[in-house]
Amino acid sequence: MVGATWTEAPYPVLVVDQHGVLVDCNEAARILLPGAAGGDRLDERVPAWLSGAHARLGDAGTEGSGTDAGLPNGRINGRHFEGHPTAAGGGDVVWWLVDDTDRRVAEAALTDTRTRTEILSEVSSTLLSTLNVPRCMDASASLAAAHLADAAVVVAPPQGRRHALTFANRGGPVTRATRQVDVTAVPGLAEALQGFPPVSARWIDPADIPDWVTPDGFPGPLGSVIVTPLPGHGVPAGALILLRSSTEQSFTEGEEVFARLFAARAGAALSAARLYGEQAAVTATLMRELLPPTLRSVHGVEYAGGYRAAKDHERVGGDFYDVHPGSDPSKDTLVVLGDVAGKGLDAAVLTGKIRNTLHALLPLTDDHQRVLDLLNGALLSSHHTRFATLVLASVRRQGDRVRLRLTSAGHLPPLIVRADGTVEEVATHGTLVGALPAVTADTVQTVLEPGETCLLYTDGITEARGGPLGDEFFGDHRLRRALAECAGLPAEAVVERVQMLAAQWLGAGRHDDMAAVVIRVPRDGPPAADDGRTDNRTDRRYSRRST
Repeated sequence: MVGATWTEAPYPVLVVDQHGVLVDCNEAARILLPGAAGGDRLDERVPAWLSGAHARLGDAGTEGSGTDAGLPNGRINGRHFEGHPTAAGGGDVVWWLVDDTDRRVAEAALTDTRTRTEILSEVSSTLLSTLNVPRCMDASASLAAAHLADAAVVVAPPQGRRHALTFANRGGPVTRATRQVDVTAVPGLAEALQGFPPVSARWIDPADIPDWVTPDGFPGPLGSVIVTPLPGHGVPAGALILLRSSTEQSFTEGEEVFARLFAARAGAALSAARLYGEQAAVTATLMRELLPPTLRSVHGVEYAGGYRAAKDHERVGGDFYDVHPGSDPSKDTLVVLGDVAGKGLDAAVLTGKIRNTLHALLPLTDDHQRVLDLLNGALLSSHHTRFATLVLASVRRQGDRVRLRLTSAGHLPPLIVRADGTVEEVATHGTLVGALPAVTADTVQTVLEPGETCLLYTDGITEARGGPLGDEFFGDHRLRRALAECAGLPAEAVVERVQMLAAQWLGAGRHDDMAAVVIRVPRDGPPAADDGRTDNRTDRRYSRRST
């Protein structure tokens, strides 16, 4: 016998002989096993896990039986015990039964908490990795079905009378649908879509759930349902319905709490995706108005343009150009190229205002000075503190030639590439727009022969800093030399050549916005749509009119 103190031990203690007969037990054991007394067979008083362990122990001998390795354990009267055997005299074994129910409950709770934390971390990482609303709904439904229920349904806020629905079965594919459904038929769904707290799963009768909620392939009849809101940023992002079949255990209170934690993360991700989608749509709409247009031939004249923002990740900036075709070949086509002070979105906003204002002033473009005066007044009366430089070109084909009227308002003068490769500067000069009470400018008229080109450009090209040492401007002389080599090339080829040389000169260096527009007379004769009128060739290619 192992001393006399075992009878007073707080643990239940059983003394069993080598034949499996109960020799004695202490008071704690009698409370745990009412009616147990010496002479009883052990297998008639205790569960099989303990009687079987004693039998195996007798077969193997009791040497080393005092170690904790592979201790038998199981439940007795609703509590969990570990059996610790100790050898006693005459082949008897003393079984000390240690109650470890609370420890196991704590370990299970800790494991469950860790598991749920890992799940929530995975959910957050997966959902926040996309800003696409349909993919975010797919991921929410799929993850919910995988970790929370047999199936899940994500219900988006209504669009008119219809709802976007995303269904997922555990281990199955995700399906989407857009339907007109009665959300009031699902207990708590209408309230969840409005952001109200969820109702308890105990209050939802699965028999009340309409058929549209259950996805195809759901395993068996419904046994338990959770409906919880998907909280968003200021407005609800939708609702989540979790479905469990009748063959599975009903949702516990802890699972409902976990479902709400999951829904909070899913709702935040969906809300962020919707907000991004709305902002992207607004940005795309505004961008269409701010981006330079695609140029083409108009009334027998070739036009080509190129634009490069100061930063590679930006699409708009302070440089801009537009071509406004005349209503017919007998009317001038207005070409505008400008440079707003500054870079980025702030400059692009003023660019948009200038372009819109010039579009409204198209009926007045016969008089460049008047257009500049009205634009100057509009800019001075606005809240913007930026100014701009502009060059205007009125273009009209007459016979096989093109007549140009060119006006610079503080901008670099245009360059003419003649058929023989000669590069000429158009001597038009003026003051800035939006900086002074009045604008002064000179309008110069010239003529382009077949194959000749006029280039309008911004200082981002000539002031591109790079070269062998990385600090030298591309400069006007290099631009002229490049243009001389472009004599006779199509308009698009000239723009591409200028942009390529400027980019090569820059390398990876910083630069300003760069824009260029080419106006070219094709070598072919005037198209049949032209009016067929020709001008008498004069000895002077330019005439100047002070405006």
